Amino acid sequence: MALWQKIYYKLLNLPLSAWVKTQCIPSEPVEQLNLSLARPIVYVLPFRSHSDLLTLRRTCLRQGLPDPLTPLTIGDVTLPRYVFISHGRKVFSGDDDLPARSLAHFKDLLHLHRQDSELDIQLVPASVLWQRDPGNETQRHQAILRAMNGPEKLWTILTRGRDGMVRISQAVSLRYMADKHGTDQAIAHKLARVAMIHFSRQKLAASGPRLPNRALLFKRLLASKAIDKVVHDEAQSRDVSVEKVRKEAVDMMEEIAANFSYRLIRYSDRILTWLWNKLYQGINVNNAERVRQLAQDGHEIVYVPCHRSHMDYLLLSYVLYKEGLVPPHIAAGVNLNFFPAGPLFRRGGAFFIRRSFKGNRLYSTVFREYLAELFARGYSVEYFAEGGRSRTGRLLPAKTGMLAMTLQAMLRGQQRPITLVPVYIGYEHVMEVNTYAKELQGQRKEKESFGQVLGIVRKLRNYGLGYVNFGEPIALNQHLNEQVPDWHDYVNPIEPQKPAWMNPVVSDLATKVMTHINDAAATNALNLCATALLASRQRALSREALETQLGVYKALLTQAPYSPSSSVPQASPADLVDHALSLNKLVVEKDTMGEVISLDRQQAILMTYYRNNVIHLVALPSLIAQILVTHKSISQSGLRACVQQLYPLLKAELFMSFDDAGLESYFDALLHAMHDQSLLCCDDGKVTMNNAKLGELQLLGRTIAETLQRYAITLTLFSHQPHIDKRDLEKHSQMLAQRLSRLHGINAPEFFDKGVFSTFVDTLREQGYLDDDAKANAERIAALNDLVCGLISPEVQLTIQAVLNQPLGTHKTDKS
Repeated sequence: MALWQKIYYKLLNLPLSAWVKTQCIPSEPVEQLNLSLARPIVYVLPFRSHSDLLTLRRTCLRQGLPDPLTPLTIGDVTLPRYVFISHGRKVFSGDDDLPARSLAHFKDLLHLHRQDSELDIQLVPASVLWQRDPGNETQRHQAILRAMNGPEKLWTILTRGRDGMVRISQAVSLRYMADKHGTDQAIAHKLARVAMIHFSRQKLAASGPRLPNRALLFKRLLASKAIDKVVHDEAQSRDVSVEKVRKEAVDMMEEIAANFSYRLIRYSDRILTWLWNKLYQGINVNNAERVRQLAQDGHEIVYVPCHRSHMDYLLLSYVLYKEGLVPPHIAAGVNLNFFPAGPLFRRGGAFFIRRSFKGNRLYSTVFREYLAELFARGYSVEYFAEGGRSRTGRLLPAKTGMLAMTLQAMLRGQQRPITLVPVYIGYEHVMEVNTYAKELQGQRKEKESFGQVLGIVRKLRNYGLGYVNFGEPIALNQHLNEQVPDWHDYVNPIEPQKPAWMNPVVSDLATKVMTHINDAAATNALNLCATALLASRQRALSREALETQLGVYKALLTQAPYSPSSSVPQASPADLVDHALSLNKLVVEKDTMGEVISLDRQQAILMTYYRNNVIHLVALPSLIAQILVTHKSISQSGLRACVQQLYPLLKAELFMSFDDAGLESYFDALLHAMHDQSLLCCDDGKVTMNNAKLGELQLLGRTIAETLQRYAITLTLFSHQPHIDKRDLEKHSQMLAQRLSRLHGINAPEFFDKGVFSTFVDTLREQGYLDDDAKANAERIAALNDLVCGLISPEVQLTIQAVLNQPLGTHKTDKS
């Protein structure tokens, strides 16, 4: 580098380092993009810009990447470590093609690969985005997609310098390019063209399409054939004027439509950054790269998160913005459209939906056409498939309305591929958890209001860590091709189609979405401690025993991972316990032998919520442990058969993902991991528990014990009355569960949840234990009942039998 360049860069870097503040996407590029520091790296930038180059340099040094200003030396050849694809814009000229110097640089790099077959240089695309406002659809140009000249860049840095984003992308192997496509000059041009397309898509993924003008949007919707047809049909059926119905349609559009504002998003970013720092010690994000790739490939993305808290709306939008993606348009209940939150939510991307609009043809058509317009224009969308927040911490069965409308959008002739992205959102403290407990005990749900929001703000405190894990995407085109190969025959751009296959396909899709959400679950200090303490009989463990049990959980989840999308904390068990104690949810008592960590009764009820977030991750290890504790020793084939028989029941209730082949391999991995932990011994086809690890096995097994007790209640009822009506069965199962919870100190609210019993009965029918009229197959039910009852304690069995010996009509429902 010439002396004048060093002086120039030094002088330019002074104001940039003082004023510019950027975020790196992804946050840990070396690890997340699998960059090899042992191989040479050359950075590819979209435009010739010294301010961009110096900003990239600061980010690279911070991330442990090679300095872009340090030349690359290979043998006796020294080359720059960066290359520009375009000169960019000047004040009095437009963009140039690939600069001659850059073309020569590419040719030199390819020539080196021709000379050295072992050389493999990584081309790393890197760009700096100074603004992400896509502009309005009435504007002629989308500013973010073009280079800026000097004055424009200066103004942008002055006004947006604190909001910059450095985007580093997956490396391209020049060795692969040379071997696959050759090393001539045409390949150099091709590399530049591909890089330019990459940068263009990348910026579009970060900003999204231009925002709609509401007046033009409503005009387009009214002109749509579907709404026009319904307007005329409604006017004729109600004997009113077309204009009156059209005005009603416009009023519905005003009620529904978002009014997205990037200025609000930018300001909210600062406010929410303060809020998360006030509330949480950090937000852990996993698997975001798969979503960035979808956005860059031009997919229409529909985020489908689980619903734990009202904070979910804010958290997911915030995380997506920080990850270099566009905050989505969010389907929100109309109950949240209160002043002043409603207008703010609307400008933050919320569009409002009524809880029910069955029978209102005009509203359903307007809403469906608005949703289809969002898809057609390329705006990402978010909705909560569960419909409402989970009060127990478990996933709720999905409501299928929005999923059906998403499929119907495809049947209108949607061109862009639609992909569902399941999202697991977890917290170490849910703000509403106390309210949920009261509602489960019979208190009426409090209506959302501004006063309620202020009440939450007054309670701001440190709530530990938050988690956002992106699950495995579901491509709707692929899903339909597998389920209904001829679905293209049903495409109709005017009338929404609801063929006979729609309901079963949507139902299957709903289950798949919820399963993928659970696949992406995040374990943390609190839910692991809650799982261990709730499994102990007195809800108390010595610190040593608690740390040991957390070590067991971590080892099993790591050595036999439930899913590639799930996450396990890296901290040691001792550090996890320290962190959980810092959240002030556990009681610590000291005696001469050390610390005893416990839960009081009220806190135990609340902690079931956090255990239930991840209970599916430990369900099968727990079942294996419970079988071993009960039988002491069992053949491996017998153990496998027990697990295979009970797994379908757990799968339906907990949205578990393994098919038959997956269950086989997961079972083997679990046995291997439990053997490595010395929890059991495998010898000559027999599996035997290790008596020295009895305490750990018992704690592990008791996690699934309450679920098995519920199964025993329903199966025993069936054994007594094989022809009992389904409604009576669910009612009496719930009553029995309430009695059992009173007598045996079971604090889990979902233990006597009627919906859980309904799911269990439906699963029994699907598995052939019941006929279509819900009448029991006595022989199969008896065999299953013997298996389940053999895995629960004799005391619980006696209680169930004692209550059943009373006439069923005499049971009184306990208040829950």
